[in-house]
Amino acid sequence: MTDTVTHKGGCHCGAVTFEVQAPAQLKASRCNCSICSMTGFIHLIVTKDEFRLTSGADDLSTYRFNTGVAQHNFCKICGVKSFYTPRSHPDGISVNVNCLDRATIESVAISDFDGQNWEDAIHTLD
Repeated sequence: MTDTVTHKGGCHCGAVTFEVQAPAQLKASRCNCSICSMTGFIHLIVTKDEFRLTSGADDLSTYRFNTGVAQHNFCKICGVKSFYTPRSHPDGISVNVNCLDRATIESVAISDFDGQNWEDAIHTLD
């Protein structure tokens, strides 16, 4: 088992902050679906137990579309989506690697996920 570290992150303005337990050597995915490609979201999917919102719960707004399963959380102040509940892992959290402090990250290996063809590609997602 890979040792985990506490990564800190948040939105652009700093109103929403969080901590996530994950390895220092991250494995993440880049999705080409409509919302991920427009926002540049790089996914680090963790369990809800590995994620802790440390500030800004009242500064979050939720957006849902298509099936309505995914809960896209945005900061009401700066508009950044630093994490959300994904359709692929409704019992987990997807953290945007771009919103993590770099101090605790040793490396990031990014694989591509074909979110434009979600139903056909879901089996390829960890």
